[in-house]
Amino acid sequence: MKFPVPPRLNRALVALATLITVSRSAADMSLPPDNPLARESSLPLGYPRFDQIKDHHFAPAYAAGMAEQIRQVDAIANNPEPPSFANTIIALERTGQLLERVDDIFSNLTATVTNDNLRALEKEIRPKLAAHHDAIRLNRALFARIEALHGKRGELGLDPESDWLLQRYYKDFVRAGAQLSSGDQDRLKAINQEIAGLQATFGQNIQKDSNAAAVVVDTRAELAGLPENEIAAAAAAAKEEGKPGKYLIRLLNTTNQPALSSLENRALRQRLFEASVQRNRRGEFDNLPIISRLVRLRAERAAILGYKTHADYQVEDQTAGAIGPVNRLLADLAVPAVANARREAAEIQAVIDRENGGFKLAPWDWDYYAEKVRRQRFDFDESELKPYLELNRVLQDGVFFAATKLYGITFAERKDLPVYEPSVRVFDVFDADGSHLAIFIADMYARPTKRGGAWMNGYVSQSKLLGRKPVVGNHLNLPKPAEGEPTLMTWDEVITTFHEFGHALHGIFSDVTYPRFSGTSVPRDFVEFPSQVNEMWATWPEVFRNYARHYRTGEVMPAALLEKVMAAQKFNQGFKTTEYLAASLVDQAWHQIQAGEVPEPAGVMAFEAAALRKAGVDFAPVPPRYHSPYFLHAFFHGYSAGYYSYLWAEVLDADTVEWFKGSGGLARRNGDALRRGILSRGGSAEAMTLYREFRGAEPSLAPLLKRRGLEPVNAGAGQ
Repeated sequence: MKFPVPPRLNRALVALATLITVSRSAADMSLPPDNPLARESSLPLGYPRFDQIKDHHFAPAYAAGMAEQIRQVDAIANNPEPPSFANTIIALERTGQLLERVDDIFSNLTATVTNDNLRALEKEIRPKLAAHHDAIRLNRALFARIEALHGKRGELGLDPESDWLLQRYYKDFVRAGAQLSSGDQDRLKAINQEIAGLQATFGQNIQKDSNAAAVVVDTRAELAGLPENEIAAAAAAAKEEGKPGKYLIRLLNTTNQPALSSLENRALRQRLFEASVQRNRRGEFDNLPIISRLVRLRAERAAILGYKTHADYQVEDQTAGAIGPVNRLLADLAVPAVANARREAAEIQAVIDRENGGFKLAPWDWDYYAEKVRRQRFDFDESELKPYLELNRVLQDGVFFAATKLYGITFAERKDLPVYEPSVRVFDVFDADGSHLAIFIADMYARPTKRGGAWMNGYVSQSKLLGRKPVVGNHLNLPKPAEGEPTLMTWDEVITTFHEFGHALHGIFSDVTYPRFSGTSVPRDFVEFPSQVNEMWATWPEVFRNYARHYRTGEVMPAALLEKVMAAQKFNQGFKTTEYLAASLVDQAWHQIQAGEVPEPAGVMAFEAAALRKAGVDFAPVPPRYHSPYFLHAFFHGYSAGYYSYLWAEVLDADTVEWFKGSGGLARRNGDALRRGILSRGGSAEAMTLYREFRGAEPSLAPLLKRRGLEPVNAGAGQ
């Protein structure tokens, strides 16, 4: 016998059914239960089952994850119940958990231990994912529900984080094209799919050509000046590549290569530099056609969405808000930066001339002779530091030690969890009260299957709504030493280690309700702020003395050498600022043009050269940190029209460092304030609002200018 269901109860049952559909596990879908991606890992905090996941598991898991999320979204969009925050926005936050799990693991593995199978799937899956996301954000019925809620925000009585989530959903959908005509949406979908495929190919080409362009050296004598441990590492690398008895210098993703500061052989320096800058300009891994097509598509997409350029579209959603402030910042710093670089070049040329070098300073000479200038001015060179900068001490007695002092958290290495590569290390992170806060993965070494650079990634993102705690990883590209030898680091590598752990802290301390705001889900020109602040502890005396110990004797670095390191902080800043600004200005030049202005592939390098001349940073001895063909940030990562972010965030960073120094430095109360005001908040509020509330004031540019030695100089200086 059937009983009539009261309307209110019926609506409640429909809503409940929707939520059940949204939270349905992969086991109910088409993915076989023996696929380890089918369900959340049973390991602590959902740590991935790297020991069980195989290449062939990803394709069916992606298919199941996308199908599941589309079913979940359709149930929300077609819910007969009037839209509410719970049955629309929260329900959306619960969708796609299988797909997120699959994509997080796949993206990390393709970046760290890729192979031909994963590369092929990456090229296939990225356009499909673009189409999948468009199917959600261009769903008219779904957007109608979001738009209706957004229109009555003031009546919903939402808490601040929930209100911001609703605002963000509305803005995300509008920026994705939800209000466009059907014809424009169709073109947008095609563009997004093509862009996704091009970006995947661009990134793979860089990794492949960097491996192919590694420099083979025939004799040990040619490596004169290179430290013994680096010579041994080069010999081991050559042996791995089937060239025993020779030496192999692998390339990092940047234009300049670390060995350039040590190699005495000028011909080898030139060969190494030219191998670096000629990458991806020709042959099988040529990225010039990809750049031309990618920039044109991005410009067309921006126009469809109602923006003048791709940069206008991108920067609108950052803390900068518009390209005008970005252009002013870059232009204002370019003049003093290049002036400083020219003064530094004059000093270097003087050294070359005193030694009767008989040549004019070239880019491959800068690092080598800058070290000589450093030795003369500060009476030390980089090689003196390296015996005191051993990786394990830097990580545990430096990075972790500072975090314990500042935040009260502790670390314990564990060997029981599976890793995707034998050199990877895993640490539990415990809060000050002893509770399990997170898991941290440290993947420090370069290898041919790993992309260049250094980065932080989330393997599991924190969310109170989903009951998740974070699993985050730092990934560097330190040259792996020969078996049994210590990993001795350059000063730049030490700074990078502290920097990337600043990103990790942003993920570890995340304490938000909604997945959309977890960890580093903040504007690109804000995400670098916490990481750059964390660099300050590398030179903080208490931290420095704790980790800067000789790898053989344990002797603390002599105070006199530490003083020289500190005195040299502004050294070579003209070079460093100019190479960074040059890359940032090239990024903006590519993305501040319209589709009809994009050059053909043959004109790509000429376009870059013209952009450098126009900006006044075309100083030959100081090339851009990245040339366009291997500029991952601009054409593969999510930093297109956003490479300026490091400098923009450094304004906040330098201002905050001054605050720390004036507030007692490495103290728990200061760490707790940064954690409470910034690190735990993720993207749960407008970024600059968080900063002003934390800092109690607007940021000042003065500390950045002081740090980089860019204070006003006398007229005519450097001419």
